[in-house]
Amino acid sequence: MNDLNQTTDVLTITLPNKDEIHLPSPTTLLEIAQRIGPGLAKSAIAGRVNDRLADLSDPITSDASVQIITAKDPNALEIIRHSCAHLVGHAVKQLYPDAEMVIGPVIEDGFYYDIAYDRPFTPNDLQAIEERMRKLIAQDYQVIKKMTPRDDVIRLFSERNERYKLRLIDDMPDETSLGLYFHQEYVDMCRGPHVPNTRFLKHFQLTKLSGAYWRGDASNEQLQRIYGTAWADKEALNAYIKRIEEAEKRDHRRLGRQLGLFHFQEEAPGSVFWHPHGWTLLQILINYMRRRQKNSGYVEVNTPDLMDRSLWETSGHWQNYRDHMFTTQTEDERHLALKPMNCPGSVLLYKHGLKSYRDLPIRMGEFGKVHRYEPSGSLHGLLRVRHFTQDDAHIYCTPEQMNEECRRVVELVLDIYKEFGFDNIHLKLSTRPENRMGSDAVWDRLEEALVTSLESMSLSYTFNPGEGAFYGPKLEFVLRDAIGRDWQCGTLQVDMNLPERFGLEYVDEQGERQRPVMLHRALFGSLERFIGILIEHHAGKLPAWLAPVQAVVMSITEAQSDYANAVTDILSGAGLRAIADIRNEKISYKIREQTLQRIPYLLIVGAREAENAQVTLRHRDGEDLGTFSVEEVVKRLNTECAAPDRETQERQQAARLAAITHLTASTC
Repeated sequence: MNDLNQTTDVLTITLPNKDEIHLPSPTTLLEIAQRIGPGLAKSAIAGRVNDRLADLSDPITSDASVQIITAKDPNALEIIRHSCAHLVGHAVKQLYPDAEMVIGPVIEDGFYYDIAYDRPFTPNDLQAIEERMRKLIAQDYQVIKKMTPRDDVIRLFSERNERYKLRLIDDMPDETSLGLYFHQEYVDMCRGPHVPNTRFLKHFQLTKLSGAYWRGDASNEQLQRIYGTAWADKEALNAYIKRIEEAEKRDHRRLGRQLGLFHFQEEAPGSVFWHPHGWTLLQILINYMRRRQKNSGYVEVNTPDLMDRSLWETSGHWQNYRDHMFTTQTEDERHLALKPMNCPGSVLLYKHGLKSYRDLPIRMGEFGKVHRYEPSGSLHGLLRVRHFTQDDAHIYCTPEQMNEECRRVVELVLDIYKEFGFDNIHLKLSTRPENRMGSDAVWDRLEEALVTSLESMSLSYTFNPGEGAFYGPKLEFVLRDAIGRDWQCGTLQVDMNLPERFGLEYVDEQGERQRPVMLHRALFGSLERFIGILIEHHAGKLPAWLAPVQAVVMSITEAQSDYANAVTDILSGAGLRAIADIRNEKISYKIREQTLQRIPYLLIVGAREAENAQVTLRHRDGEDLGTFSVEEVVKRLNTECAAPDRETQERQQAARLAAITHLTASTC
C-alpha cells in the first residue's frame, strides 16, 4: 500500500467487504460513497480512512482502506453530538452576538458548550436557543470544512472578538493549519469530523444550564454551560428522554427528603445530616458487611482521622493528592491532614510488631471516615460528598498468596452485589498511569496478578489504560442499575509500592525478611454513595431486609391504639424494625401515606383484629395478603425480612457446632 502522502494518478480503495474500487487522485469519502451508490452518499455522515475518522470532504491522495459511516454506525453518535454542539454556537451567536464561544465537547449521552456572556442565561433563553437550532436545521444547509493556515485562523477569530478561541490556538503552537467548520455565517474550530449537513441533527434536545470555569479551574473566570443530548433517530431520543424522566423520579435527593433519610446544609457543604431512618440504613450496610468480612477471615480495625504530613509524604499522597486534602497547622508548626484514604493508617497498624509468614494473609477491614476536598460545583447529593465512610480493607500477603487473595476478593464482591439486587456487573482493569510510583517490572507483575485472577475465574473484563492508582493497577466493579445506568463502585488494587516506601516486612520460612504485597479493597466504595445508588436502583422501595422500617402497624380507630402498640412491641421484640401509626386519621389516609414512605409491610388492626389477636397484612405494592394471627405474621415477616446472608450464617454456625461436637467426641 502506498504511503498516505504519496500522490498517484489512480487510487485503489479497499472497502470493508474487501472489494476494491479505483478512482482518480485525489478523491474524497463523499465521492467514494457516490461511486458505491446514491443512497449511501445521501446517508453518509463521515468515514474511516485506514482506521482514522475523517470528514466526507477530506482529500485522499493514496491507496487506502475506507469505511463509510452512516447514522446506523456506532461511531455516528459522537459525530452527531459534536456537530450539535457547533449548532448551539450558531444559534447562540445569532441570538446573542456579543457571546464568546469557548469549547463544545461530547460527553456521555450528549454534549455541552461553554460560553462567556455578560448575564446568566435563563430557561427562556434555553428554549429560544433550541427553537433557533430547529429553524437552522430546517434550512438543510451544508456544513463546510476548510483547513486554514494558522495566521488566517488567528486573524479571523481576532476580527470576531473570540478571545477564548485565540487562547485555544495558543495551546497548539505546533499546528500550522487548523480545521474551520462553516455553518453559514458562523465559524467554529475543530479537529472533526462533523456531519456534512444539518439534516442529520434533527433528533436533539437541550437539557439544562449550569456554571463552569475556564479550564475547569475555580480561580479562573466563570462561564455558562449549555447541555444537550442528540441521537441518530427519534426512537432513540424518546427512549433517552423517558430514561431521564424515570431517573428524575428516582432521584435519591428527592426520595431522601420524602422518606426522611437525610439532608444537606450550607453550614457543612458536602457532608450528610443523617436522620434516624437514614442512619439506620447506613448501620444496616455496615453490620451486613461486618458479618460478611468476619466470615471471610477479616479482622476489623480503626485508625485516626488526623495524621501528620510526614505520613502522607511517605505514602505519596502529599505529592499526588495534595489538592484534595484538608490540612491544618498546629501551634508547634506541625502540618496535619484529615485522611483522604485509610491506607497509611492501615500500614502503621501492620508495622506495629514483626510479622511472620505464618501470620499472612492478614485481612484488615475498616469503616473509616475520610475527607476529600471536592470542588463545590461537583458536589451531588450522596453521590459526590466531601466527608464519607469507606468499607476499606487492606490485605497483606506473600507474593505466592497474591493471586488467590485477588480471586477471593472478586468472588466476595460479586456475591455481595447480587444480594443487593445487582446482577449486571462489568469489570474494568485500570492499568499504570503516566504519573506513578515504582518500576515497570513491578507494574508488570501487579497487572499480571489481576489478569491471572480474572482469567482463572473465566470472567470477562475490559482494559482502562492509564487509569490505575499512582501506586498500583486497579480492578473496577461497574454496576448497571434498573434503568440502564452504570455506576463504578468497588475497587481492588494490588500494590507493592507502599510496602516498599514504608519498609513493610515479614519473616519467611528461612528466617529472612521479605516484602509483603498489599491489596487495597472496597466493595461499596463510599457507603454514602452506595446508599444513593441503592435508593435510585430500587426507586426508594428497598428490599425488606434493607428497609429502615420494615413494618408499620396502623389502627383503624383510636380504640385500637393499645392493641396496635402491643403488636408493634411484639414485632420489635422479634427483631423486626416496626413502628405504630395510631394517629386520629382515616385508615385510607394512613395507608396512602405509609405506602408513599415505601414501608414494605402495612399491618392494619381494627376492632375485629383486636378481638381475635390478628392483623390484616398488606404489601406496599397494594396487594392485600390476608388476615393472620400475630404469631403467623411474626413468623412470615421474620422470613421475608431476613438479611440474605442469614442462611449462610446459619449454615456456618451449624458447621462450627458440628466441628466442636466432633472435636469433643474425639478427645474424650
